[in-house]
Amino acid sequence: MSKGLIIAIDGPAGSGKSTSAKLIAKKLGYLYIDTGAMYRAITFLAFENGAINDEAKIIELARNSEIELKYNDRELVILLNKRDVSKEIRSSDVNVYVSNVSKISAVRKLLVEKQREMGEKGQGIVMEGRDIGTVVFPNADVKIFLTASLDTRADRRAKEYFENGSKIIVEDIKNNLSSRDKIDSSRSDSPLIKAPDAIAIDTTSKTIDEQVNLIIDQVKKVAQEKNIELSIKN
Repeated sequence: MSKGLIIAIDGPAGSGKSTSAKLIAKKLGYLYIDTGAMYRAITFLAFENGAINDEAKIIELARNSEIELKYNDRELVILLNKRDVSKEIRSSDVNVYVSNVSKISAVRKLLVEKQREMGEKGQGIVMEGRDIGTVVFPNADVKIFLTASLDTRADRRAKEYFENGSKIIVEDIKNNLSSRDKIDSSRSDSPLIKAPDAIAIDTTSKTIDEQVNLIIDQVKKVAQEKNIELSIKN
């Protein structure tokens, strides 16, 4: 495969990162990497081992774990130590604690190493998270920072829960998102911040197609500047 672009998409929970990144990767034929799913996998593993409040144990679990991201019938599958945990990592318990696990410096260091390994294979990638454009790939070709109002993000998450057969009060979701925003933005290691050279897109009133098209337009511009050929699928 010829050299492709590294596309970094950052932003808070519910801003549209995952949906946009998946669609963009599909359109470009690039590898999609959901870094948030990796932190969720470690959080789930901590719960499973009764270690959610044991930082040393969480670090040990992260160090000895194997996380793979694969596609199966066009759906992203998260394999944790060869086991499919794609549904388990989206639980409400994981949602509550994932930011606390993510702020552990040793865990971040371990997972950032894994993320860089995934992205340094020469093929085009779309990687989304909270510190991709600032820490994981500060020299990414395209940097996008998505935002949206808290109410909009809470409504989106409530819809996701409903579609997965769970009913959670929107106000509870809003409180969780607000708490996660505070933890993610104030942590000392790799906080959630916009890279100075990232393009900011407020998705509050935008459809998925609109935000994807805005990002694709930026990708086209950079590809032309770098003389990299793109093959964009409809």
